[in-house]
Amino acid sequence: MLRRKPEVITFKADPALVEAMKNIPNRSEFIRTAVLAAMGNLCPLCQGTGMLTPKQQEHWQAFTETHAVQQCKECHELHVVCQRSPVKRKPHGRRRK
Repeated sequence: MLRRKPEVITFKADPALVEAMKNIPNRSEFIRTAVLAAMGNLCPLCQGTGMLTPKQQEHWQAFTETHAVQQCKECHELHVVCQRSPVKRKPHGRRRK
């Protein structure tokens, strides 16, 4: 199996970020870890762009006919709730057995 060489990716950083990262021993590893962690937390629809395409908006509108975005009463984070058949859950989304 052929192994691809690592690719260099660069980005611009404002002076405050440069200063904040100044004493990080392995900045490359830190940035790789941060990017991978951020990618694991991307919105499944917009993939981190913050915008939906017109077709995605159509799908979202259909979805919201039976679902709503609500604030959790415990942690105050927003989450999607199905309005058709409420499922009894333990705090923060863990299902009851």
